[in-house]
Amino acid sequence: MRLRHYPYTLELAHAFTIATSSRTTTPAVLVELEHDGITGYGEAAMPPYLGESQESAARFLNLFDAAAVTDPFKLEEILPRIDALAPGNTAAKAALDIALHDWIGKKLGVPWHRIWGLDPAKTPVTSFTIGLDTAEVVRQKTREAAPYKIIKVKLGRDTDRMMIEAIRSVTATPITVDANQGWTDRNEALKKIEWLATQGVLFIEQPMPKAQLDDTAWLRERSPLPLIADESCQRLADVARLRGVFDGINIKLMKCTGLREAHRMITLARALGLKVMLGCMTETSCAISAAAQLSPLVDWADLDGAVLIKNDCFDGATIVDGRITLSNQPGIGAVKRPG
Repeated sequence: MRLRHYPYTLELAHAFTIATSSRTTTPAVLVELEHDGITGYGEAAMPPYLGESQESAARFLNLFDAAAVTDPFKLEEILPRIDALAPGNTAAKAALDIALHDWIGKKLGVPWHRIWGLDPAKTPVTSFTIGLDTAEVVRQKTREAAPYKIIKVKLGRDTDRMMIEAIRSVTATPITVDANQGWTDRNEALKKIEWLATQGVLFIEQPMPKAQLDDTAWLRERSPLPLIADESCQRLADVARLRGVFDGINIKLMKCTGLREAHRMITLARALGLKVMLGCMTETSCAISAAAQLSPLVDWADLDGAVLIKNDCFDGATIVDGRITLSNQPGIGAVKRPG
């Protein structure tokens, strides 16, 4: 097997602002694994808070001895070895995981949702994300989100009420809220959630800092809306300890090292009675299409990462009438655009 990787900078259509940061680009590394005349594609998308960079991803990928892989089907041997190469580097690990899954699906001639036995008609609607901004820009972005059935809004600063009121001045579309750990006082958080429950909000994602699990559990007991873990839930080992603290978890390939672990996290969450959300970073249609293969298994999806960028270099899963639509392309369902 031959490995190729190269940096790629994702250019956002709008500045993306959350409670802790703002950016207009996202660094990424694109991966190709070639074997028997077939190329599998993967992607590491790395917003700054992940702690990874194009340079760190390249260093990690260079640790992987692709030439030693003689049978790419042996995922249960290959992927644990990749995970053990170095701590962290979850996005870089996800890029290799995605590329291996893509190669296997292409070799078999079928998409992964079929390999998992999933019904593509059961994909959920996906939300459209609106970052923190001025009321005027929020209203503009809300109008752009008209085809979507759910709007996801970033909160966590002192503009929370303005953000919601700006959206509600334009649309009655249901909203999900991501506070990105922005609320640090549980009593204030409860007051915010009680008000949000009157504004057509479906659930709250990561209301409090990930270190404040006791406060979050207190909040969950009193909250009129479900609480979903994001920063508190990175990998499989995190899932069980979040039972009783959150009502559900948000799984992202870039956090959990890819499709293999994401599938296991969904299975465990279901066994524990937790709801499941499938999320993303700003990503090309490579990583988005990979995550979309799992989407028939989840309650909610936030897979709008590719529509938030201006320079997508792949075609893949699409959003039709607000719903994720899977193609019959083999592998992860993504095709690299020429050029």
